Amino acid sequence: MTSSSDFFSKTPLELKNLSENLGISPETLKSYFKDRKLPSDVHLQKLSEHFHYNKEQLKILWGVVDRETLEYLQKNLDVIPALKPGKRRIKKLNQTMNTDLGTLYRNDCLDVMAGMEDETVDLIFADPPFNLNKKYPSGMNDLLKEEEYILWMNRWVDELCRLLKPGGALFLWNLPRWNIEISKRLNKSLYFKNWIAVDLKYSLPIRGRLYPSHYSLLYFTKGKKANTFNPDRIPMQICPKCYGDLKDYGGYKSKMNKKGVNITDIWTDIPPVRHAKYKRRKNSNELSIKLLDRVIEMASKPGDLVFDPFGGSGSTYIVAELKDRRWIGTDIGPSDEIIARFKILDTERQILEDYRKDMNCLFTEQSLTQRKKRKLWTNESFEGS
Repeated sequence: MTSSSDFFSKTPLELKNLSENLGISPETLKSYFKDRKLPSDVHLQKLSEHFHYNKEQLKILWGVVDRETLEYLQKNLDVIPALKPGKRRIKKLNQTMNTDLGTLYRNDCLDVMAGMEDETVDLIFADPPFNLNKKYPSGMNDLLKEEEYILWMNRWVDELCRLLKPGGALFLWNLPRWNIEISKRLNKSLYFKNWIAVDLKYSLPIRGRLYPSHYSLLYFTKGKKANTFNPDRIPMQICPKCYGDLKDYGGYKSKMNKKGVNITDIWTDIPPVRHAKYKRRKNSNELSIKLLDRVIEMASKPGDLVFDPFGGSGSTYIVAELKDRRWIGTDIGPSDEIIARFKILDTERQILEDYRKDMNCLFTEQSLTQRKKRKLWTNESFEGS
């Protein structure tokens, strides 16, 4: 059987000839061979007869292992050569910073993980490059072929699953396009909890498509039950101008929890980091510490070990440090911006405290004052009733 790369490498002339022989339009063949879309059953049969592969073999080439293909593989185990995964050689690591709680490395995350023991991490947050051809200080290639990017993701995801403790939690931040792919791999080892949509517009409108306005945050656990699940509650949504209700709560007002409303899997209150006061990286995107605070608060306890394999601006490490979690971090590029943030921990702490003062209450201090002023109902309206 030919290699996958050879099989899919078709010149325009080859696609034209194939189109004439099989009666499949060039545009459709292009979607099959260039974009790797699985052919329809009728076209799969034509390709099977042309290339002299059975349909299950072709599905494997297209990276699809459905029930039929899995049964085919299981019946032919004796013809599949034994796979001997080479053990990754543990390299000497470059520590760039230590605190009482954490260690930061400047290394490929795979090299760092190779030296870490199985099932030792309580919480993992991963925010990998999105394969958008961005320029990083490390000079890494951020424009891989689709199959290469997915294979690369699979490699470090497998390691993350190995490192996670039973009951530990993994959160993976990426574009929906890529999280759809990687969730297939995660489902093999972990238990799916939530696809969290974080409302952050990240591109200009794209013709022929809906306006992309959310990032995907996957939440998985190692085992059905999480060791820690302590989500914050958030304030009730009210009109920012008149401070009135945005929905009619009717007779349920008196039953509203004073600590706020349950958080859902759609997060609309995470701010983009664009203002100079909060931005720590000059030419790159970064995640708000409010996002990391919510994740770390929800899925870990003080003293737990947090691991982030893609350091970026260091938001994970900052929040872990401020919340008394042990942490391990690594980034393949320079660590200067992360180290600089640890020199202004008091500033970061104040920002975090400003976010947290509006958590676990039905009304913020400001909205409570304004509602009383306007004689609108508050928690106190029902005390003693």
